[in-house]
Amino acid sequence: MSRRPARPARWAGSLFVYGTLLFPDLVRALIGRVPERTPASVAGWRAAALPGRAYPGLVRSAGATTGGLLLTGLTTAEWRVIDAFENGGYDLTEVALADGRPAWAYTWSDDVATLPEDWSAADFAARHLADHVARCAVWRRQHESAEGGGQGA
Repeated sequence: MSRRPARPARWAGSLFVYGTLLFPDLVRALIGRVPERTPASVAGWRAAALPGRAYPGLVRSAGATTGGLLLTGLTTAEWRVIDAFENGGYDLTEVALADGRPAWAYTWSDDVATLPEDWSAADFAARHLADHVARCAVWRRQHESAEGGGQGA
């Protein structure tokens, strides 16, 4: 089971994204909008390709730097949706951005099960994005039904 920080800090602050959540259409499918996004990076981590998966896992890696985006202005309801979506293989971890600011990131909890190569956003966009957007939309509808009518996201 994934380790999660206790509430309320769990949903405070900004979210550093480095993988599938880089894509506005996918974020919109999950939470119904695209929050403010600014470029960001983390040192000492890499977006590792995962065997048999189209999405990456952020794992510690000395000397590596991973670029991504910082999502800000997420509501508590949006955090809950994203947290539920990322549950399974990920830990919500506080990381330091390259500029020293703190942020949350979903880090891969099983760093043994990674591939030596980095994940490719371009490959994901070309081969998997459309299917993942559709899957996220279905997942969100099911999640909202299970939660009793929606999260307001």
